[in-house]
Amino acid sequence: MRTGYFSSLVFALLTSLSLTTHAAPAPKAETAAPSATQQIAPDPQAPKVQLNKADAITLQRDLIGVGEAKAQDIVAYRDMNGPFATVDELLEVKGIGKAILDKNRERLVVN
Repeated sequence: MRTGYFSSLVFALLTSLSLTTHAAPAPKAETAAPSATQQIAPDPQAPKVQLNKADAITLQRDLIGVGEAKAQDIVAYRDMNGPFATVDELLEVKGIGKAILDKNRERLVVN
């Protein structure tokens, strides 16, 4: 009789430990440093972006909604068609729509 009682007690103890282990929150994984391909958050205090002089990295960093591909498209358009005459001419670049232009209008300067 004692052996049956002892076995039941050990079983109950092991079961409760098992449930506690599975119910415990998982430790948080360390976050890796952002890679170079991730979009960098724009700096609200950044100076105006000179549309005709900025390189792709600067465009990507300082403009909202402009990632690596769009920044490269802007530079490629400028290289093929010459300098931008107005900020609105940015709409001619593939992937740049009115919404992106409106978000960045105050950040852009054409020299």
